[in-house]
Amino acid sequence: MSEVIVKIQRVAEAALAYADTLTSEWLPEGSRQGSEWVARNMTRGDRSCGSFGVSLATGKWNDFADRSAHGGDLVSLYSYLNGCRQVDAAMAIDRRLGLGVFRWHGHAGNPDKTLTHHQHNVAESQRQRREAQETARALARQEAIGRAKSAWERALPASPHHPYLASRQVPPFDLRQCRRGSLLIPLYAGGEMVNLQRILPDGTKRFLKGGQVQDAYALLGRPVPGGRLFICEGWATGATLHHLTGDPVVCAMHAGNLLAVAKSMRTVLNGSLDLVIAGDDDRQTSGNPGRQAANDAALAVGALVLYPEWPDDCPDDLTDFNDLYRWYQVQRRDAGGGHD
Repeated sequence: MSEVIVKIQRVAEAALAYADTLTSEWLPEGSRQGSEWVARNMTRGDRSCGSFGVSLATGKWNDFADRSAHGGDLVSLYSYLNGCRQVDAAMAIDRRLGLGVFRWHGHAGNPDKTLTHHQHNVAESQRQRREAQETARALARQEAIGRAKSAWERALPASPHHPYLASRQVPPFDLRQCRRGSLLIPLYAGGEMVNLQRILPDGTKRFLKGGQVQDAYALLGRPVPGGRLFICEGWATGATLHHLTGDPVVCAMHAGNLLAVAKSMRTVLNGSLDLVIAGDDDRQTSGNPGRQAANDAALAVGALVLYPEWPDDCPDDLTDFNDLYRWYQVQRRDAGGGHD
């Protein structure tokens, strides 16, 4: 049994060098976001991406909508997705990558010696591959930083009549707009602009290719020592909170980034900020990944957590504070009360 466990561990370690390829094959409807592969959990029939994340650096994976769904490597991920034993998962990955870990007895002469030599070569190849991938990712991030700063400097202040802003009923604040009409939302990490989210007039959202997303955030307002700071998912939600409260807000851009951003904000201004996680309420998604991610982030950093309070007569498909704000605006308008 110990020999089998060692083989499983070797496959798990070797699979990390091919994490990009394997996760895209196993979770084809996902996408890379920073150092993670973010997808929908096909085993639960999720309708959209966001709740399921796999670290491409460590192989650790987690479903924010299901506390029991998590693992420490790619072998356990394959086992979970395919409903098989881990040894079967390891053998399948071994065959897929041609590692030869489960072929000890097929070698002539001394199998242990042959395997050791083979594994040494594989390990060295994997190390070189990982270094090359890390270098490529670092270069891509640096290039994205340059493109982000250049696009931001060329852009003009965003029009308050931009279709996306009008549809979300929020001011542009400090956003900019490129000449082709896309809104530009700057993302920061470590005090430096590292990426841009472009929002097209039709609402389509895109980050700069190769740019950092995980651990990065958009900022509205300026935190002050001892003050309150909201942390939320999307920019429109953050703009709504900032508009209504005047408090600063950081937007993590997706649920899987809430925890990382909350941890980084906990250290800002010597830890004096009163953090409030303003979570999405994904009521129609199994496991409610928005609430789960917000709860996890709040517990990890000792923050308060806040969710929209839904009136009995509001639609069930509303999920965040911007949805609720816009719904209230419609009610006020229909009642002749105008806009806030």
